[in-house]
Amino acid sequence: MKLITLFAALIISSPSMAKSFVYCSEGSPTAFNPQITTDGTSNNASAHTIYERLVDFKYGTTEIIPKLAKSWKVSKDRKTYTFTLRKGVKFHTTKYFTPTRELNADDVLFSFKRQWDKDHSYNKVSGGSYEYFTGMDMNNLITSIEKVGDYKVKITLNSPEAPFIANMAMSFMSILSQEYADQLEKKNEKERIDNYPVGTGPFVFKKYQKDTIIRFTKNMSYWGTPAKVEKLVFSITPDPSVRYQKLKTNECHLIIEPSPADIGAMKNNKDLVVMQGAGLNVGYLAMNTQKAPFDKIEVRRAINHALNKQSYIDAIYLGNAIVAKNPLPPTIWSYNKKIKDYDYNPAKAKRLLKKAGLAKGFETEIWTLPVTRPYNPNGKKMGEMMQADLAKVGIKAKLITYDWPTYLKKAREGSHSLIQLGWTGDNGDPDNFLNVLLGCTGVTSGSNVARWCNKKFNDLILKAKLTTVKKSRNSLYQRAQKIFNKEAPWAPIAHSIIFRAMSKNVKGYKIDPLGGDIFRTVELK
Repeated sequence: MKLITLFAALIISSPSMAKSFVYCSEGSPTAFNPQITTDGTSNNASAHTIYERLVDFKYGTTEIIPKLAKSWKVSKDRKTYTFTLRKGVKFHTTKYFTPTRELNADDVLFSFKRQWDKDHSYNKVSGGSYEYFTGMDMNNLITSIEKVGDYKVKITLNSPEAPFIANMAMSFMSILSQEYADQLEKKNEKERIDNYPVGTGPFVFKKYQKDTIIRFTKNMSYWGTPAKVEKLVFSITPDPSVRYQKLKTNECHLIIEPSPADIGAMKNNKDLVVMQGAGLNVGYLAMNTQKAPFDKIEVRRAINHALNKQSYIDAIYLGNAIVAKNPLPPTIWSYNKKIKDYDYNPAKAKRLLKKAGLAKGFETEIWTLPVTRPYNPNGKKMGEMMQADLAKVGIKAKLITYDWPTYLKKAREGSHSLIQLGWTGDNGDPDNFLNVLLGCTGVTSGSNVARWCNKKFNDLILKAKLTTVKKSRNSLYQRAQKIFNKEAPWAPIAHSIIFRAMSKNVKGYKIDPLGGDIFRTVELK
């Protein structure tokens, strides 16, 4: 507690921090470029602060609105999108970069072609992994990206794509500065673009001290409505109980993912406000289907029967979640209500293991989440409960974890056997769950950690992308969920309610249905 008190003293005593908004985040970002990250922790630290996209989601909703593009047109065949850019948008001036021009079409081409063109000079930088871009098959979907004027860009697709505009609002389509990239290339310092960011957003990156703090300042040259706070500070605090203590002592103004055990006390504290909302999320245990014995359907079904999911809801979420049976949350359209979940049935699990030739069980590993996530507030405790459940049917599971960036990197590489993960929807479309997390392209990109590629399932979700008729898409996605349930590449665990706790003088904050913490309208009254 001495360290916490010292941090508080520094914030309170420093005149320069008087107009600072301090956010207690749960972990360190894996990078400061949303093109190469997929986790919410990194998005909060870059996509929602530093960067912007051609289109955006209206704050607090899934409605698409113009952003860096003031307008766009779609061809009759729905394969060509022409975006007209805003004029007068300035890139950030930092200690390491001073722009000489405003945003134009060259920046859009650089940002998209880095991910799309394997021969692009930046494509292989920082490992060259663009998990979202390839996981959503954008590399194959897009046939050309063209500059048709200084402030006009045309993107042509090889086939219609129903969720394309919604996908363009996602973090991985953020716009970076080509001028900055060219400067770094001349210095042979290209990797710096992913950790010393330059964007057009409401906050300018100032400093990052790993696992401790991130500092931003208000963008004084912002083209739109400027941020209301002068300084934004991310105080990296992995332990939810410590986040709560910091909130009570005014060391943080807002905290992410409070512990379910603390929510009651927070609600009773007259100096605090607790917000909650239905999470567009799913938490799951994925089985690496490319590793034995998880390549056997009987083993995967046995694990689904062995896990007592309701006990996890009761003990870990304290009732602030519902048991999951599908890879989609029930708040998203096309959720299949008719699916019958695997019941908790250890005897049936044993029979299935015997059928798979594993009557005596086997040994394996469970990777447990190292950070608090909206879909899993306590990975370690859940791991211990899963370990005990699996032991009852003869599966001896060792618990393994890593720091968050390493955990995600190794998961993308397929190093795991059983792994806890989850997902919060990025755009409100079922494709964002079913294609990204379970599609065949996701195996290559690393977003499909079950490494499950089922042709019938994949054909259905690809067909659903080709039509804009919602009724047809709905039917295809419901059929896909039946295949998922039968094949059981995951054990879906929970869909949780999300919470944020803050000081009562915090105004202008909304629960984002897509899981982000967005501070451009936040102020301290």
